[in-house]
Amino acid sequence: MPKWIDHIVVRVNDINAALKDYEDKLGMKASKGPDEVPHLDMTRAILPLGDEGRFIEIAEPLGEGGAIGNALEKYGEGVHLVALAVDDLAEAKEEMKANGARIIEAGTQVFIHPRDGHGVMYQLIERK
Repeated sequence: MPKWIDHIVVRVNDINAALKDYEDKLGMKASKGPDEVPHLDMTRAILPLGDEGRFIEIAEPLGEGGAIGNALEKYGEGVHLVALAVDDLAEAKEEMKANGARIIEAGTQVFIHPRDGHGVMYQLIERK
C-alpha cells in the first residue's frame, strides 16, 4: 500500500529553460544538477520539496531514444512518472501483481504500467 508521493519526474525539451522557469515562476531552485545520467539516457536536476526528502526531478533526454526521449517524442513535455513510497518493495510488487497490475521491472526498479494508472506510470520506491 503506497504511503506518500516520493517524487515526480517531469520530462522537458530543454532542462536549462525549464530550470529557469521553475526558479523564476515557481520559486523552486535545483539542489542538484543538471547532471548527465548516461545509463538512463538523460540529464536531470533535482528540485527539493520541503525537508522530508521529497522532490521534483526535471529530465531532458541525452539524445535519441531512451525512456525520456521516447515519451517526449510521443507525448511531449509533462509528467513522466510519479514515484510512490512503500514499506516493502517486494511485498507491494507482489500484491499489485496479484491484483492484476502490469509490472515493469528494470533492474531493481519497479514500475506500474501506465495503462493501469490511467495514463500515469508509477514507480514503487521502498521507504521505511
